[in-house]
Amino acid sequence: MHLTNIYPSLKDKVVLITGGASGIGANLVEAFCAQHAKVAFIDVMDVPAQKLTDYIERKEDSSIPNYYRCDLMDIASLQATIAQIAEDLGPVHVLINNAANDDRHDFKEVTVEYWDERIAVNLRHYFFAAQAVYPQMKELGGGSIINFGSMSWYATHGGMPGYTSSKAAIEGMTRGLARDMGADRIRVNTLVPGWVMTPRQLQNSLADESAREKVRDSQCLNEFVIPENISAMALFLASDDSRMCTSQHFIVDGGII
Repeated sequence: MHLTNIYPSLKDKVVLITGGASGIGANLVEAFCAQHAKVAFIDVMDVPAQKLTDYIERKEDSSIPNYYRCDLMDIASLQATIAQIAEDLGPVHVLINNAANDDRHDFKEVTVEYWDERIAVNLRHYFFAAQAVYPQMKELGGGSIINFGSMSWYATHGGMPGYTSSKAAIEGMTRGLARDMGADRIRVNTLVPGWVMTPRQLQNSLADESAREKVRDSQCLNEFVIPENISAMALFLASDDSRMCTSQHFIVDGGII
């Protein structure tokens, strides 16, 4: 990965990334390690997490990430994991709520149990992670929370109402928390990726060559959005360079929305 900017304010800062073992999350872990941050990432995929850690450990001029296994659906476990991270590495200065699941589902077949599960996997843990890091950031005198949204609901994508509802709600949560936490100099923003060409997307039957070309042609910029583009925005929003950016959403989609 080629980095164009180094942010001195991120050096030695504790950065917590959820869903960091694969996809955009793995690229975020790599990007923040390249800034010499103290990176902790949460996931349940042990093998990809170990592969990522081993890969970054072999790199020169990079910090080594710390993997914490935690099921984000279990809020008590999430709260305990965040407390453990603070004990091991120090108070969290940057929280990146990245983990989500966009599995397709037919609205006609959604049960109450499945709806609650979609909200839990795509929205609930964002709030409770932010709640858990708040006293740590207050102790530090400030911090940055970056909630990952989605362009899917802007573009009226169907076939996944639990996901699109959750992602729309994240922007409301962001703005409310930005107001509640602003007095403590904690900034809260939403990062909204477009259709990012991660390995998972490239292997997805919904993202065949024809579909990818259609997405690219609908963008103002005629090239694919890749994870590095998303990480570049996350680095900026985490750094002191964005000190007056809060309660906003930042779309990185090549110009679809």
